[in-house]
Amino acid sequence: MQIAFLGDVMLGRLVNERLKTAAQAYPWGDTLPVLRRADLRIANLECVLADGGSPEPGKVFTFRSDAKNVRSLVSAQIDLVSLANNHVLDYGPEALREMLPALDRHGIMHAGAGTDLASARRPAILRAAATAVGFVAFTDNQPDWEAAPGSPGVYYVPVPDRGERTGERAGERAGELLGLLERTKAQVQLLVVSAHWGGNWGSDVPPGHRALARRMVDAGADVVFGHSPHIFRGVEVYRGRPIIYGAGDFVDDYAVDPEERNDLSFIFLLEADGGTPIRLRLFPTVIADFQARLAVRNARAIAARMSRLCLELGAASSWNAGERCLEIPLA
Repeated sequence: MQIAFLGDVMLGRLVNERLKTAAQAYPWGDTLPVLRRADLRIANLECVLADGGSPEPGKVFTFRSDAKNVRSLVSAQIDLVSLANNHVLDYGPEALREMLPALDRHGIMHAGAGTDLASARRPAILRAAATAVGFVAFTDNQPDWEAAPGSPGVYYVPVPDRGERTGERAGERAGELLGLLERTKAQVQLLVVSAHWGGNWGSDVPPGHRALARRMVDAGADVVFGHSPHIFRGVEVYRGRPIIYGAGDFVDDYAVDPEERNDLSFIFLLEADGGTPIRLRLFPTVIADFQARLAVRNARAIAARMSRLCLELGAASSWNAGERCLEIPLA
């Protein structure tokens, strides 16, 4: 079985404008052949797909894409999206309530946000290549958007050891998350945890992220799929399980920082034997003209940067010239 993981997919603003005239597959550029190798495709949806709602007062960046652009996700055969992030409620509960049934109608599963706390926490469970896969999504961004009984929002978990968010309540939330992972793992063969965590910049992995990631693997997670930073961070291998600390930006219209290079990322293609991850292949990508493209001239340089970051976390990797990807062995 193969699962493709994509970082932040933002279809609003100028991407949305382009989609008014371009084909729905436009944002995916030439990455579709790689995506179609996978049995399951997972992304963090960094916007709301809706025609209604109003931008949140005082929020600087608000991302909404026309409701019809759910078909853009369909064109890439996206199976599952994380909604636990700091943009899913940019246009309020009305827009979230509009998007959820649209995703359902098009067969796109989701987790991490919902009409109440129970639905925001609820894992997505599906089968791929005869393997039962579970998916739990949470964020430590936007505590004011936390779902509650009877009110919509995100599954919010403050990550321990993050200054002002430490303390007894943070530990409680982490404990609740770990309990959810243990219960979900009992129902599936392979468990993915999506974490939209931390700030926007910097390639260093916060100690609190490493500590919680390892606890999540101990609780049953087979893959930790982290995102939120606009740039990619290293991958750690713990107990044979990959921890992707930051997948970076996959599609957006953002200005590019010349040093941080938030236009660079990867398709993270996981190969697993049932519930056992075997290897992770990283196909370098670059955002250009509001679409994701497979990197060509700078593919080796992008991979070399990631290789260094992985090595700092103790993970070995090698460049596969034939596949034009970075390989990280897991088994």
